Amino acid sequence: MKIIMDIYGGDNAPLAPLKGAEMAVKELGVEIIAVGNTEEMKKICAEENISTEGIEFVDAPLVMPVCAEPTSALKEYKESSLVKGLSLLAEGKGDAYVGAGSTGAIVVAATLIVKRIKGIKRAALASVVPGMENDYMLLDLGANVECRPEMLNQFGMMGSVYMQSVVGIENPTVGLINIGVEESKGTDLQKQAFELMKKADYNFIGNVEVRDVPNGICDVAVADGWTGNVVLKLIEGLGKSFGRMLKGMLMKNAFTKLSAVFLKDGIKNFKSKVDASTRGGAPLLGIAKPVIKAHGNSNPVAFKNAILQAKIFVETDVNGTISSALAKMKEESEE
Repeated sequence: MKIIMDIYGGDNAPLAPLKGAEMAVKELGVEIIAVGNTEEMKKICAEENISTEGIEFVDAPLVMPVCAEPTSALKEYKESSLVKGLSLLAEGKGDAYVGAGSTGAIVVAATLIVKRIKGIKRAALASVVPGMENDYMLLDLGANVECRPEMLNQFGMMGSVYMQSVVGIENPTVGLINIGVEESKGTDLQKQAFELMKKADYNFIGNVEVRDVPNGICDVAVADGWTGNVVLKLIEGLGKSFGRMLKGMLMKNAFTKLSAVFLKDGIKNFKSKVDASTRGGAPLLGIAKPVIKAHGNSNPVAFKNAILQAKIFVETDVNGTISSALAKMKEESEE
């Protein structure tokens, strides 16, 4: 399997992506197509003793700025590692794409270059988030600030397929994020989406409130991109705040420091659970070929895990299952 990587995307590029690529080749048995400044990439590999076995270098001399306006940037930065990498994916030179560049640019470029799955209204950026009991998927995370009801319905279907195919949850539950659980709650968007989702073939459980989502009320939480992005950042912020509060309590005096020794394993497990690097990245669901958006500050381990996510995405044929589910959804709407 060949995974295309934008080596110049992210805060820690190009060193972290190259180290992550080396780890992926050794541990996951994949081949990597490293896109970026070939001369510089080879130089860094030599200096840092990074093995290039299983890594093919493709030259892309430009780096797309994170602040660049996505649509115009695609024209100005055709030779960038981001655009070149997605173009290789569209041409069938690799099986999946991993990059930590600008989210907006990746969404726009993937939509225009790789294209969406036939019948999908909009691609959705998703993330598997750690919960109290089990992990859950949250989407959309900002790819679509404004949504139509049918888009939310498709997001629910795609999230359900992903959680079943990749995470292994049988018949995942899908909830619509709202300000209350009653059918009458929300704006016209939520009310109309609710009517579509309750007729869908996936396991829709109705409206869910944000406070219940981390507690495992559903396996897939659906929202428009604006709402989903706000929810995710609030969850991330609360996680960091809780971590600092816990550290403050445990380091308060000699007695609490002694208690921390006995809680060491639990604290370690907690840190591992909320560590974003263990999840790797966010799949862009609805694109015709697998695209994984790695976090901007990804370290080598995070890049390796993003590649693992791409590998599983391909092996489980998520897109094929989405296409089948979409066809069934269309048939039912026409009956």
